[in-house]
Amino acid sequence: MQKAIYYLAISVLVAHELDAMTHSEWRLLFGFRDLEDLVASKLFVAGHVPLLFVVLWFSHHVNPKIADWTKTGVSAFLVVHTLMHFALSGVPEYDFNGLLSRSLIFASGALAGVVLLSRWRGRESNPPT
Repeated sequence: MQKAIYYLAISVLVAHELDAMTHSEWRLLFGFRDLEDLVASKLFVAGHVPLLFVVLWFSHHVNPKIADWTKTGVSAFLVVHTLMHFALSGVPEYDFNGLLSRSLIFASGALAGVVLLSRWRGRESNPPT
C-alpha cells in the first residue's frame, strides 16, 4: 500500500507542476524570477525533465537501499514543498488560490507524510539486527 501512496503523491505532484505553469510558479523561484517570463517558463519546463528522470530512476533503483532512500527523500521534499507553498501564500506573486491548486499542493504533502509515517513505523517494528 505504501508504494501506491508514494506513486499517487508523485502523480499529484506532476499534476501540480502542470497547474504551476498556468500560475507562473517560476516567478516565486530564486534564479527564475529575475528572468523574462518566456525564458523562465521554458527553463522551468525543461528543468523538470531531468528532475523527474532522477526521481523515477532512483525510485526504481536495483539497489533496494537506494530506492528506499530516494522514496524517503522525495517524500520529505514533498512535505517541505507543501510547507513552502504555505509560507509563500502571502507573497503578491503567489497565485495558487483556487481549489484545484490548493488540493494538489496539499494532497501531495499529505500523501508524502503518510509515506514517511509508514516508513518510520515499518522501521520501528522491524529494527536492524
